[in-house]
Amino acid sequence: MDEKQSMNEIKKEDLPGNSENNTHKLKKSDVVRAFWRWTFFSHANYNYERLQATGVIHALSPVFKRLYGNDQKQMEEALQRHMQFFNTEPHFGGAILGMTIAMEEQKANGAPINTATINGLKTGLMGPLAGIGDTLWQGTLIPILLSFTIGFASQGNILMGPVLFAVLHLGIIWTIGYISWMQGYSLGKEGIIKVLRGSLLPTVMTFAQTMGPIVIGALAAQFVKISSPLKIQLGKGTLNVQTGILDKLISGLLPLVITLLTYYLLKRKFKPTTVLVILIAIGAIGGIFYII
Repeated sequence: MDEKQSMNEIKKEDLPGNSENNTHKLKKSDVVRAFWRWTFFSHANYNYERLQATGVIHALSPVFKRLYGNDQKQMEEALQRHMQFFNTEPHFGGAILGMTIAMEEQKANGAPINTATINGLKTGLMGPLAGIGDTLWQGTLIPILLSFTIGFASQGNILMGPVLFAVLHLGIIWTIGYISWMQGYSLGKEGIIKVLRGSLLPTVMTFAQTMGPIVIGALAAQFVKISSPLKIQLGKGTLNVQTGILDKLISGLLPLVITLLTYYLLKRKFKPTTVLVILIAIGAIGGIFYII
């Protein structure tokens, strides 16, 4: 019985990918170095054939050198494997490359993981995580930070305006990116899919999709300054269009209209410079005819 148990233990230790018998073990510094490379160079060689693929190669090169440095054939295969089309939001989507690193490490230690499995994981998750990242970053985080730094900037306070915004923005997004990257590496494919399928993520997304428009509306009401000096003569009296009609309908109606017009034009693929020219033209015509 003891001999049989001993043989079972030996076989267990010899299983491919067993953590106690890894011949290709990544150091934490390799994973962290890959994260910083991805953070700074994910779009450095952005192109419309493979988008972020060369950024992936550059980011994962410390990992490849550790795992396949002495095997030229496997190194070439790894480079070709990750030259496939890849595009995601770089901070939240970093979890995908964290999982990719974990799978490459398992593959290097004999686990039955092929190129199709790795690329299938990247392709399947890059869209959902891009949507999550863009919504939480551009639609929520940036408007919230702007809501309390743009006021200082409008008063000429450089330190509490653009500088504070940049520091807070980079600090928050780098922290999120690092956690996402390391969690992807430690949890693996099953862990991330479990998170995506759980109830926490839909709750966060609903909060972000609600909070973003609220903050944008508050910023528009506070910083879009437009009113009408138009007055209508009614018998012996005069009716001020702004205070007598517009403000009684909806407070800040004109700023809201201009904001919605800008949003509509941008959604219709108008260039920002074209939108700016249209707004200037509206202001000029309104001023000439004493409407706004």
